[in-house]
Amino acid sequence: MKKELSFGIVGVGGVGQTYAQAFEGCDFVQLSAVADTRTEVVCGSAQKLSCQGYDSYEAMAKHAKLDAVIVCTPPVTHPEICVYLLERGIHVLCEKPFSIESESARRMLRVADETGSTLTMGSKFRYAEDVIRAKQIVASGILGDIILFENAFASRVNMSSRWNSNPAISGGGVLIDNGSHSVDLMRYFLGPLADVQVIEGKRAQGLSVEDTVRIFVRSAAGVMGSIDLSWSINKELDNYLSIYGSHGTVLVGWKESKYRQSSSSEWVVFGHGYSKLQAFRRQITNFARSILKQEQLLITADDGLASVRAIEAAYSSLRRQNWTSVRDEYGPTLASDPESVRVA
Repeated sequence: MKKELSFGIVGVGGVGQTYAQAFEGCDFVQLSAVADTRTEVVCGSAQKLSCQGYDSYEAMAKHAKLDAVIVCTPPVTHPEICVYLLERGIHVLCEKPFSIESESARRMLRVADETGSTLTMGSKFRYAEDVIRAKQIVASGILGDIILFENAFASRVNMSSRWNSNPAISGGGVLIDNGSHSVDLMRYFLGPLADVQVIEGKRAQGLSVEDTVRIFVRSAAGVMGSIDLSWSINKELDNYLSIYGSHGTVLVGWKESKYRQSSSSEWVVFGHGYSKLQAFRRQITNFARSILKQEQLLITADDGLASVRAIEAAYSSLRRQNWTSVRDEYGPTLASDPESVRVA
């Protein structure tokens, strides 16, 4: 099949490399260029990927004929890079955290709207097959009214020399880093969020930012939620999502997922667990198809802004040590319907 869309990647660190690998299994798109300020890194990546390499996103936008770009740089740089690309009519997939504050995120949305360019946020778990199937199970109503949502991303990682723990670059610690996934997932399943309270745990790594937090959330529909995030402990859980309804439970796991209705003693296993590469591949495909007007985005730019607002409220709660309102003006869009995104 003829390759229809030409893509570039800005930032070829770990996340950028995963996106690059994911292109190998995508139809009607090709990776044409990569950009990174680290000359030796970008040269090696360009040679390995058989594409053009540039030492800046400006040079890549000027010299490479690109339809779309995936931005995988540290969060503080996202608004500047995304606005530059959007103003030139280039569609943008910006990795999470979308931005470190909502004003710059709103600017990104305004420019995308003014130029007619597609803008979306990278949030890999929304594209995991088991997550999409779990959403279908919840939406079917067989679990009854959803009462409790639980999520945990807690794995021990030495963050002492990583940019993610430098607040000037990342915007904070584990709360904005892993928490951006968590609040996006919670909105995906439960709709708009109403209130949040955050409690910080002991800082075990001597970082200047939080490395362990527990988040309590209430959705606008009244569903309770709890989120555990840590860089300093391994919770060693089989499931990273647990959703409890009045008539059943669904568990989304790393190796398998399952659900059980209260009327049955048997668990029904579905899916094949979490595959990062497959999730990235599905995100690229959904983004490309949305550009081609073949399907809707699963994650809209409004969803990206809502995630930023939720994290802002979470940090406000952490500072004030009380419940804080979330200014989530954007509920689930039509694209949040799991039937609108192809899983296969």
